[in-house]
Amino acid sequence: MEIIKVQRDQVIARKNDKVKYWYLVQEGTVIQKFDFSEVRLGKNAIIGILEKDIFLCDYIAGEDTVLAGFICENSTDLKNILTGQEKIRNIFLRAAIEQRHQMLCLYSDLYNKARQFHMFVETVYNDYTTFCSKYKIEEENFSKMEHFNPLKMKHKAEQWEVNNSVSIVKNYMQEYLQLMEKDDSLTVGAIMEAAAQIRRFTLGIGEMEAYLSYNKDILIGESGYDLYKLFFGLSIQTYAKKYDIEPITKEMNLMIKVAEKLNVYNPRMLNRRANEVKNYDFDSAINGGSDGEGTKQGVRQEIDIMTEDCLGHILEYAGYKDDEIENICKMVEGYRDLPDMLSTSSEVYALRKQLTSVFYDIYYKVFMKAVKDENTLTPVLEMFLNFGFMDLSFTGEENAAALYDLSAHLDICHSEHIYTIYEWLKCIYKGEKEPSKNEFDLDYTAYLADLRKNGSITPEQVAEYQQDQEKKVEYEIRNMFPSVNKITYGKITTFCPILCKDDLINTVEKMLVTAERLENALNEIRKIDYSVFYREVTFSDVDKGINCERIMKEVLPDIILMPNAGSRVIMWQETSGAKTDTPARIMFPIFTALDIDELMLGAVGWYRWEMCRRIQGVHWNDVREKSLTAEYNDYIQFYRKNHELSTEAKEKIKSALLRAKNNYREVFVKDYINWIKFESKGSFRLNKISREILVKYCPFAKAVREELKSNPLYQNAIAKFEIETTKTLQRFNSVYDKYVKAGGEITPDLKENLLYYQM
Repeated sequence: MEIIKVQRDQVIARKNDKVKYWYLVQEGTVIQKFDFSEVRLGKNAIIGILEKDIFLCDYIAGEDTVLAGFICENSTDLKNILTGQEKIRNIFLRAAIEQRHQMLCLYSDLYNKARQFHMFVETVYNDYTTFCSKYKIEEENFSKMEHFNPLKMKHKAEQWEVNNSVSIVKNYMQEYLQLMEKDDSLTVGAIMEAAAQIRRFTLGIGEMEAYLSYNKDILIGESGYDLYKLFFGLSIQTYAKKYDIEPITKEMNLMIKVAEKLNVYNPRMLNRRANEVKNYDFDSAINGGSDGEGTKQGVRQEIDIMTEDCLGHILEYAGYKDDEIENICKMVEGYRDLPDMLSTSSEVYALRKQLTSVFYDIYYKVFMKAVKDENTLTPVLEMFLNFGFMDLSFTGEENAAALYDLSAHLDICHSEHIYTIYEWLKCIYKGEKEPSKNEFDLDYTAYLADLRKNGSITPEQVAEYQQDQEKKVEYEIRNMFPSVNKITYGKITTFCPILCKDDLINTVEKMLVTAERLENALNEIRKIDYSVFYREVTFSDVDKGINCERIMKEVLPDIILMPNAGSRVIMWQETSGAKTDTPARIMFPIFTALDIDELMLGAVGWYRWEMCRRIQGVHWNDVREKSLTAEYNDYIQFYRKNHELSTEAKEKIKSALLRAKNNYREVFVKDYINWIKFESKGSFRLNKISREILVKYCPFAKAVREELKSNPLYQNAIAKFEIETTKTLQRFNSVYDKYVKAGGEITPDLKENLLYYQM
């Protein structure tokens, strides 16, 4: 047990961090934060009890707080913690039951809100159509209702669970605790059962919050394209016809009240929208004044996607002249009207090449204007920047309508490490990220040095361009973007950057690659291959006795969503810069019909190989310098002479090399996928040699090792690995003890290093 003191507002654990400790709150309070809900955890509450492997929410100190940290990864660890500790046993059991009840209360509240929200929206829209019919006013097109569905949940709380929890907490808590504390198995079982339920309820809370967050703008939103606006327009037209508008304004007031009670809206936005109606001069509007439909600064500009000339809109925004717009439109229409847009003939290839060049020129101009004033962005421009959409005739009406609605909810494709291409380019423009390498493996600095060497620019220009964010964006758009967009699309010979309906082989919603789907796929790999994103970094504190110590630090990759409907994922670079503790860059298509888990596995396997090559440098294939790539390279290179391999195994390697066109990395990636998918579950796919290499350099997490260590195929390798890890852990404990005695402080990085050797 370790005592940890945290100050108010300090983050204790972040969503998607690995669970390394359970924390018992000894003093103070901790806020368990969801997207817009929260639960306050008081004294004796347990942080980590519900998560299992990965934290599902953020935990932030609500005040100065004291925590007791326990390493607890499974029921065995929990039993060891509780054995002989009567007081702690009671605290842990009570905490599990009470936190389950807390989570059920929040779950029930959100469930009611989500259900009532759907019913209310449907009722309001029906009222709108009724009013239109009553007052002989033409209904406005509101396509959002076509995609508005009731909540469908994967992680449900059953009614019997709610009733059971209420009965225990309200009526029989003491009796229940006394019964469950009689036996270690009963205690541990009750805690783990409650933890599993809390985890399911938490996932359900996430689903309901996502539903409300995604759909809230249909009622009232920042954009103004919502039911509230429909009623506002209806009230103006009704007033002009000399009808009483009180029933309409009454309904609008009700919409504001319901929105306030939902607690998912920005209060200032609600006040602004309500005041627009309250202060509106209806008489002035009728006499030729404001029509109430004007676009406010900072408000999303809505258009009718079915009638808008989308291509013309994009080109005009980009600043092209009339004759240039006409020429580009003719080129695009010529491509669209081809009998076969996927033809590989020289004429069609030349047209695609020309169109591709024009596309990125348009993209650069649109981006540079948009990033300087995002208030000028319209949904069509957002669709172009994020999806590669250019015109309704390419995607079809249904897909265009779905993309239009999706453009208002792009936050679901963005998180701390996940970006749409537009968000990524914005980060470069703001100086938060450096440009990626080009197809010749040159980063921006090396590219400028190459231009200077060729005499294309002067040394003074090199210094100037290093600080020029627009030049950096241009470099990214002209280099990484076209190459990666084509690769992630998957069919290089027929690639065109304009999004087409032939590529959207399923619905937009099903093909969309969201941040949640990516994080889940990545976390599933991290649960098995725990060390995959850990890097060695240097720690030194000479004054306190540490000159240079190599410690392990986890660095998660940046994932960039390319604007296409594709079938490939590429690990573009293993680090972001010269230092090895910078994030890798993995590129996904923003739409795909393929399995995201499978695609992520391939990308991570690729990363494993390239990261080892990066660290080993010129010795990456030198078997005298032991490493993953060196030993695997030696194994594949000399497999025919290896007497430990059967004839059947050798034939499989030969076949794998043929499929991979003799690319050793591709053979390794296939083995890595089998390693994570099958070998980790005791289903054997690898031969003896490849298994020995992977168990050494891609070790399984502790929980997986425990399951496999009794198997003769793994027994020796796992035993050897754990002996070496224990020795390293003992050495670090000794180093840390000396460091603390010398006055040093165990920083979060030092603590993470220690936990790494316990995983």
